[in-house]
Amino acid sequence: MPSVKVRNLKNKEVGEIKLPDEVFGVEMNEGLIHAAVRNYLANARQGTAKTKTRGDVRGGGRKPWRQKGTGRARVASIRSPLWRGGGRVHGPLPKDWSYKMPKKMRRGAIRAALSERLREGNLYVVEDMKLGGPKTKGFVDVMAKLGFFDGKKQEKTLLVDSLDNRDLVFSSRNVQKTKVVNSFGVNVYDVVYHDKIVLSKEAAEELASILDPKREKGVKEAE
Repeated sequence: MPSVKVRNLKNKEVGEIKLPDEVFGVEMNEGLIHAAVRNYLANARQGTAKTKTRGDVRGGGRKPWRQKGTGRARVASIRSPLWRGGGRVHGPLPKDWSYKMPKKMRRGAIRAALSERLREGNLYVVEDMKLGGPKTKGFVDVMAKLGFFDGKKQEKTLLVDSLDNRDLVFSSRNVQKTKVVNSFGVNVYDVVYHDKIVLSKEAAEELASILDPKREKGVKEAE
C-alpha cells in the first residue's frame, strides 16, 4: 500500500496518508490509457463543420446560356462547383464522432494513469486547499511554495478538490496551465496531460472510494 506525505500550503510535512493498491498501485497499461484518451478526445469533438453543396447554395435556377450555338462550354447552373460562388464537392458535413467505452475500461485507465504519476513522484497530497480569499496573486504564491511555479517556468498542474472551494476556483481560473476539478471530474486525459497532480486529503480519500474496483463489483451484483 503506497504512502504519500501530506503537506500544507507552505510545503511543510504535516503527516502521511496511505493510498490503496487497488487504485494507486496498478501496473502501467499503455494500451488501455491510449484507448481511453482517444475515446475522450473523440467524445469532445463538436463535429459541426459544414460546407454548402450545390443544392444548398442560393441561385442558379436559370440556365446561364443556351446549350448549343454560343461556342462556349455547356453549363447547366452558375452554382456548379466549377464556378466561383458555387457549391463545394465532398466538403465536411455534421458528424457525431463520439463512441462508448466500457466504464470498467475507463476507470481502469484512470487508475493506471494515477498509479504511474505516483510512481514518478508527480502526485502530491495537501492537507487542504483553503486560501485566504479569491486572489490570483495568493494562489500563485502558494503554487510557488509548492514548487510548481518559479516565475519563468510553470508546471501543468491538475488540482483536485471540492468545487465548493470558491476561493480556489476563482483564484486559479486566470492562471494558465492550471485546472481545478472535483473527484468526480477526474478523467484520464487530464491526468496524462498535466505534469503534476495535487489532491487534497479529502479528495484523495474520495477518489480512492470512487475508483475502488470492489465497489464496481458490488454495483454489478446489486444490479
